Amino acid sequence: MKRSQHVVPTISGGWAVRKAGAARASKLFENQQEAVTYAEHLAEQARSAMYIHRSDGTVQGRRDFGAGQFLSKA
Repeated sequence: MKRSQHVVPTISGGWAVRKAGAARASKLFENQQEAVTYAEHLAEQARSAMYIHRSDGTVQGRRDFGAGQFLSKA
């Protein structure tokens, strides 16, 4: 099973890209859009999903690169 990429808020106020199940982030960013761009690239290469989280940690949206379509956005 391919692991999805998650764009999550950090304690310091930035954003991180973390592979599902990973203890550490792949990369840290100052803003959410930079993190989303990076996560999209990783998910597209792996043909997996990408989840975007809000600053409170809840899921804002999901994009599935295996199917190639945007599934939800809140």
